[in-house]
Amino acid sequence: MITVAWCGTKYRERSTQVATRAQRRILIVDDVEDNRDMYALYLEHAGFHVEVAPDGEVGLQMAQNKPFDVIVMDLSMPKMDGWEATRRLKADNRTRHIPILILTGHALKGAEREALAAGGDRYCMKPCLPEQLEEEIRQLLRPKRPRPR
Repeated sequence: MITVAWCGTKYRERSTQVATRAQRRILIVDDVEDNRDMYALYLEHAGFHVEVAPDGEVGLQMAQNKPFDVIVMDLSMPKMDGWEATRRLKADNRTRHIPILILTGHALKGAEREALAAGGDRYCMKPCLPEQLEEEIRQLLRPKRPRPR
């Protein structure tokens, strides 16, 4: 089982699945437990290794200490919001290469532009079906083709 601990607080145990070399590692950072559980369960079933964090502060620490292939980041969270966590991840040499998928309920005009300017690589609105989230993640994992000169 994978347990996420922060400042002595034990968060809900997430998974009995141990990552294999072929599995892509996904970190879901969202303060709503039901969202974390729903997406994690679906993505684990789709073959990903998933870990979760309840806020940007924990997510930042996890990303700095473990390798992840994609981070799914909510924007509105306690302690450290997704904007700040994304900025810090992209400013850190250890984590700047990790694609960040912003998954949020922010429908305000300009929210997508601001989230991408903070360092997000893709933007997806909630409610988001798990199948759509998986497709967004797979898009981020596809190798980038070099631009023709």
